[in-house]
Amino acid sequence: MIGPAELEKYNELGYLHIPGVFTDAEMDAMDADLAVLLTAWAQTDMGWNGPWRKAYMDSETEKQSKLTHLHDLHLYSAAWCRAVTSRKLGAALGILLNASVELHHTTLHIKPPSTGHPFPMHQDYPFYPHTDERYIDVLVHLDDTCHENGEIRFLPGSHKAGYLPHITETEAGECSPHLPTHTYRLEDTIAVPAKRGDVVCFNILTVHGSYINSTDQPRRLVRCGYRDPDNVQTSGQSCGRPGLMVHGTRPRGNAPGPFSTEIIPPPAAVSDVEQE
Repeated sequence: MIGPAELEKYNELGYLHIPGVFTDAEMDAMDADLAVLLTAWAQTDMGWNGPWRKAYMDSETEKQSKLTHLHDLHLYSAAWCRAVTSRKLGAALGILLNASVELHHTTLHIKPPSTGHPFPMHQDYPFYPHTDERYIDVLVHLDDTCHENGEIRFLPGSHKAGYLPHITETEAGECSPHLPTHTYRLEDTIAVPAKRGDVVCFNILTVHGSYINSTDQPRRLVRCGYRDPDNVQTSGQSCGRPGLMVHGTRPRGNAPGPFSTEIIPPPAAVSDVEQE
């Protein structure tokens, strides 16, 4: 799926649309399991907070806007475990990263109908910082996306600027990391609509966002994070836990030894709300 032209495009733009990664049969199995997970495990709430909400939505829409989310679908579903460890996808990511590939996390995001949560412009780096940019987020599309239901949108080449300072606090307290809305605008982005079964890959430093879902159907995506296993995480979501290898082998590097088999106490509760 990835040749020299696709690799050059990814390196230049900071994102890449790869059509038809998953078959209809694979998508049907993922859909069936997702229906169960939505009933048993998923949460729906206001989603991201912060002053950006006033810039993106009128007051009535802002009150109604919701986001449905669930972390780590591969821990709840065999179909999703098979999907996120796909040999085909892993091989493509191995070319983009030029390295072995480790799964870091998966996160479901559903924009409910009519007022489904938009996303302000941001980089994913603030949510799970790593020592470098050898990290790719992959959006698995369960539905066709378009402007009306809030497809993903990017600032081409924005990853080349490195990490950008995000707004994380207001007078009211902490807020979800996002870039200033008057400087980084959705209207300046490039839309990347995709079909069911497609994936859209992007660099952890690529600036992106999306509009509200104004249709009468939910817009469903699952974000999967993959990295070079030598790229060390410094804080944030899923920090400190090893991920599944989906391509190649884990290098030894400076590790003192194999992973421990001892029971590790669960971490303190943290917010479930993550970014797109």
